[in-house]
Amino acid sequence: MEEYYLLYIIFPLILGLWAQFLVHSKYNKWSQVRSAKGLRGRDAAAAVMEQAGIHDVEIVRIEGKLTDHYDPIHRRLALSRDNYDGTSLAALGISAHEAGHAIQHKEMYAPLQWRSALIPITNISCQLLPFVIFGGFFLNFFGLIKLAVWIYLILAIFQLVTLPVEFDASHRAKKALLQLSIIDGQEHRGVCEMLNAAAFTYVAAFIASLGQLAYYLMLSRRRND
Repeated sequence: MEEYYLLYIIFPLILGLWAQFLVHSKYNKWSQVRSAKGLRGRDAAAAVMEQAGIHDVEIVRIEGKLTDHYDPIHRRLALSRDNYDGTSLAALGISAHEAGHAIQHKEMYAPLQWRSALIPITNISCQLLPFVIFGGFFLNFFGLIKLAVWIYLILAIFQLVTLPVEFDASHRAKKALLQLSIIDGQEHRGVCEMLNAAAFTYVAAFIASLGQLAYYLMLSRRRND
């Protein structure tokens, strides 16, 4: 069992930690590099959305680091303080990325709709997971181990659907920033490094969910033997 735990749980965990280190490292690096035009992240996001004909999305400043997100329900693009007011390449890249999600919403981008549809059941699964793992693994309740398989299957599907959503938003951001001349060709490298590192965290999350699924599936089959 130890070798399977190492393969399916520990390695994906290390990969996830590396992905988090990488994205913070790239963010710290490129948040120190000011763009030549000095445009704020808030203005970059507004310009990207305006180019796509979006005029009804509010851009707000929020607290935290890398807490940026797009809220499709309230039509709100939330940027962390450093990215809202920042003029760095990291701020421009992340702000434009979130604007890319707003464009996806407007265009009814299929993977985004699939992810939105999965959010309720995914949230329920995440809330149940600690109890399922504790009861199934530590209290030896076999039925809960089977339930854990289904929960991790849901999480793996959610992470899989998330991949095209995030990669597409980054692609839109890189393209729009160049088209609008917000960044130049040399600055494009910094934006790409930042967004590619962020995208890797979603790849790591998908691999981790697959590892958990494989582990509990194997555990379930062993209990059946």
